[in-house]
Amino acid sequence: MTQDLLPVTRIPRTGLPAHAVVVGDPARAAAVAALLDGAEEVSYHREYRVFSGSWKGVPVVVASHGVGAPGAILLFQELADAGVRTFLRFGTAGAMKAGIGDGDLVIAEAAVRDDGVTHQLLPPEYPAVSAPEAVLALQRAARGAGAPHHRGLVWTRAAFQPGPLPLFSYAGAGLAAIEMELSALLVTASLRGLVAGGVLVIDGANADELVDEQATGGYDPHREVVAAGVERGAVVSLEALRLLAGAEGARA
Repeated sequence: MTQDLLPVTRIPRTGLPAHAVVVGDPARAAAVAALLDGAEEVSYHREYRVFSGSWKGVPVVVASHGVGAPGAILLFQELADAGVRTFLRFGTAGAMKAGIGDGDLVIAEAAVRDDGVTHQLLPPEYPAVSAPEAVLALQRAARGAGAPHHRGLVWTRAAFQPGPLPLFSYAGAGLAAIEMELSALLVTASLRGLVAGGVLVIDGANADELVDEQATGGYDPHREVVAAGVERGAVVSLEALRLLAGAEGARA
């Protein structure tokens, strides 16, 4: 019955696992869900494709949120309404400083709130921070998987393509990567007392001084080095959820 489904994503109001990996692309949601035992598609409405299954005995949700924070935050809010309490965003990003290579993982410690939506909810001084336990679980999982990884600050920016307006540069501020949705997740989690974090696969360089278009041919996220990073990142995300679930169980 329609009253048993949430209005935007059309996911069930009850019955979902408490731990979720959220991704942008519906096809990536399917690929991550394929790693689960007993994976089943729960719903698919608009950009919101949702699966449930288990990873090494831990029930999990895998869901897609599309491109951009204004639409993504609707998924985060409705998953929380449905009982999800731990979120890890697994996505792609552009490197913002030297030494972070294509296919590497960036584990977000916090995010710049340039997402186009959370400034309408809270003053800009309110921080977007990852839960410390999520950062540590992701780092431990990355080490266990032998995945090249970095920890740092992430810039969540609403605009993907550059425009005619001058853009304030964070290049000198020590940011590791740029993406489009994470700060909305972190703010949602802080407001609702949830655990959240993010791990991002580098699919190119965004800081001007790092880009060599003549050598690289320009932005291309469909290269083998990126695909390999995505495969590693999927396992890291799921394993980090398992670690977080185990820590919660130990505290119970």
